[in-house]
Amino acid sequence: MIKNALANYSVPTLLGLLIFSSNFLNTDLFNFGEQNFSVWFALSIFCFACGWYINRTLNWHLGGKVMFAVIVSATAVSMVLIVFFSDYFSANELLTENLILFSLRNIILGAMGIFGMAIQEVLTGEKQALILAEKVKLLEASAGESKKKTELVLREAHIKAEKIIFNAEANAKNTMLKKERIESELKEFIQAEKELIKRYEEL
Repeated sequence: MIKNALANYSVPTLLGLLIFSSNFLNTDLFNFGEQNFSVWFALSIFCFACGWYINRTLNWHLGGKVMFAVIVSATAVSMVLIVFFSDYFSANELLTENLILFSLRNIILGAMGIFGMAIQEVLTGEKQALILAEKVKLLEASAGESKKKTELVLREAHIKAEKIIFNAEANAKNTMLKKERIESELKEFIQAEKELIKRYEEL
């Protein structure tokens, strides 16, 4: 449990350190020479990767809250540091303007982390959508097979019912024929008895 918490929250801590350490890279904020660009590009990639990992481990909602807290706290600590060490950051003359520029630098790196989170969330959503589409196809195929099986069962039941009705009708006809034959035999027997009795009386 503690190991999982350390693993989950070590990357947001690293992201905060990356954002905070950007204050010490170059006091000439937006001088994008080749060297500065490569350093900013590497920092942006690291922040993007941190955001990606945060979204994988903490999910979008909790990760977004953690990311926002990291950006705000790193920016606040940076502002306090710049105010107290304004000589080092060359912020004596235009303190307010430099505070805004340093804040923008921190926010831009934080935005790269949020961008990493968003890309990871979109890719995860696409994977889930593909998985769900495959499941829907499988369910539709199984539903089609179930429908065919149901139709076959219904046909078999219909055929069996017709056979049962046919057999019942045949048994009923046989019973009626037997009854009629027995009745006719009884009538003949009674008639023969009457004739015998009549002859006996005549004697």
